Parts: sequence; structure tokens; C-alpha cells
Amino acid sequence: MKKGRPHTNKKSTARPAPEYNLKKVNQITSKSSETQEIRLNKAIANAGICSRREADQLIADGKIKVNGHVVTEMGHKVKPSDKIYYDSKLLKREKLVYVLLNKPKDFITTTKDELNRKTVMQLVNKACEERIYPVGRLDRNTTGLLLLTNDGALAKKLTHPSHKVKKIYQVDLDKPLENEDYQKILSGVELEDGMAEVDEMEVLSKDKRILGIEIHSGKNRIVRRIFEHLGYEVVRLDRAMFAGLTKKDLPRGKWRFLSEKELIQLKMMK
Repeated sequence: MKKGRPHTNKKSTARPAPEYNLKKVNQITSKSSETQEIRLNKAIANAGICSRREADQLIADGKIKVNGHVVTEMGHKVKPSDKIYYDSKLLKREKLVYVLLNKPKDFITTTKDELNRKTVMQLVNKACEERIYPVGRLDRNTTGLLLLTNDGALAKKLTHPSHKVKKIYQVDLDKPLENEDYQKILSGVELEDGMAEVDEMEVLSKDKRILGIEIHSGKNRIVRRIFEHLGYEVVRLDRAMFAGLTKKDLPRGKWRFLSEKELIQLKMMK
């Protein structure tokens, strides 16, 4: 960011994201909108003009006013009714956008890469004008479903271990899975960072090299590490389902907006 001015993600070719009718969902899931407070840097980031870190710098530089007064206090909290200004412009919360991507191989799940490797953001750069971010991660060689959004509350919900969000993967191994290892995986495999639990697993091919596996753990590279621990190499890993979302009619490398029904299901998930 140069001279304290935030960058934007505007693209003239971006298509408008759909509008969602979530009034009933918000009444059920939200706290009182009149009293709920959030940190000022988050409110600025929610307006889509910069990141929270960049917002902190704007606050420190005295470039932000709340209800007509300059605020330089880090951690200052604001209510939805407060008016926030940057460069005399009233900031409004950015439209919430939800993009589902069928990630191909060899793309990094990050917003930018210092080594100039391909990132998933290049695949969705024409999706919308809003700044969206990946929910969780798929490693470089893993393909399949990846959700990107600017809805921080939903992203936190879908990645927090307490919600036990279901994920289903197709796993291709370098050799047949032994019956003994099949039972070990279902019973739980002890890894260096704790027990890795699998909810369900099914053999999908006669040669026992292709499996379907259902997990809720969000640990890094958990599926690959389970099989590597038992002496197998995962030659292909594809996420076929995430939090009830599927790849139906979504080719590899393509994206689409969530439907209203899909979004409501995510919002209502406990």
C-alpha cells in the first residue's frame, strides 16, 4: 500500500454477484444488529477497500473518522449505526459474495505468492469486484471444491473445528489398501499432532487403490498424512464435497456463485 491509500480489486469485466434474500436466516442466526460491535479495522476491511492490517495503518495515520471525529486508537469498536469516513467518503459494508471453485492441480491456495506461482485467485479474478478470499486450503496438488468469499463470519464458521464441517475426498493410492490398514484408518491413526479420525471410508475400485473418505478434521494435509503414515503414496487427491456443496455441473478450473438455497444451508449449519 502506497502513501496510506488502500488498493482495490476492481475489474471492469467482473459480473455482478447475485442478491440473496437472507432476512429469515439473519433473524435466526444473528445477534441484535443494533448493538453488535466490531473492531474499527474490521469494519473498514468489510467496506472492501483494504485489508485489516492496512486499515490499522490508516487509523494510525489519522485518516479515519467515526461520526465526524478522527480515531487513532487501535482496537476501537464501532456499532452498525456508526458512520465511518475515509478521505471524506462514507464507507459502506461491501456486498457479500460467495464463489465456488473446482480447483485444478498446480494452483496455490493463497491470495498471492512471492515465488510467482499460479494461485487460485487467477482462476476467479473475473468473478466479482469484491475482494474475496479462500475458505481454508487445498494444497498445490489437491484438486476439487474450494469456497471463496468476503463473508468473514461464515469463513470462520466453516473452518472452526467445533463445527465439524464434513468433507469428502476421492483418494488414489500407489498400491492396494491392505485390509489391516483399512481397519486402522477407521479406528483412528495417531499422527505427530494428535489422533486423525475418519468418519467413513469406502473402497471404490476392484484393485483397492481408489477410495472415498469422509472427514471433518481441518488439520493441514490430513488425508495425505494418514496414508503416508501407513506407507502409501497419495498419487491423486480430489475434494468432491465440502460442507454439503458438490461439484455437480462444475468443470475443473471453473467457478460459479452459490445459489441462495446453498447459502442458506451453510448459514443454518450448526
